[in-house]
Amino acid sequence: MGQYLPVVVLLALAIVFGALSFFASRLLAPRRPSAAKEAPYECGIVPSREPPERFPVSFYLVAMLFVMFDIEIIFLYPYAVTQGELGAFGFWAMALFTLLIFLPFVYEVARGGLEWGPVQKYRRLDEAVDVTRTTSSTIRRVGLDGRLDTEREEAA
Repeated sequence: MGQYLPVVVLLALAIVFGALSFFASRLLAPRRPSAAKEAPYECGIVPSREPPERFPVSFYLVAMLFVMFDIEIIFLYPYAVTQGELGAFGFWAMALFTLLIFLPFVYEVARGGLEWGPVQKYRRLDEAVDVTRTTSSTIRRVGLDGRLDTEREEAA
């Protein structure tokens, strides 16, 4: 037990330091709440709307997919180093592991979990382009007022 005494003392000191810091900040910190202090901080930008109450589950699913692929990569490195020693059993075990990791990804792609943003409806090209539009009706040229008169005067 004597060999663990330094670890126990260090653990006790860490707990005491944490508790004292917590209570000291509660006692000594000024309490002047304001709307600006309680607002969420977004890189210096004043939020234009309230944050949504619930976060979409698809964000969590995509995050879990990234974690799963990271874990797969971590397991592929040791397999790549020792694949000669593992033989066919190691190959089929990694194939099954890769398949079990890849199936949730296929499911997420199939249900549209990786398509962000608003849903867009595709239109035919003849519906999207209006043939009655001209450059004079759709584009406002900056500084065009008076330009034609100036060009006529210079030509004369």
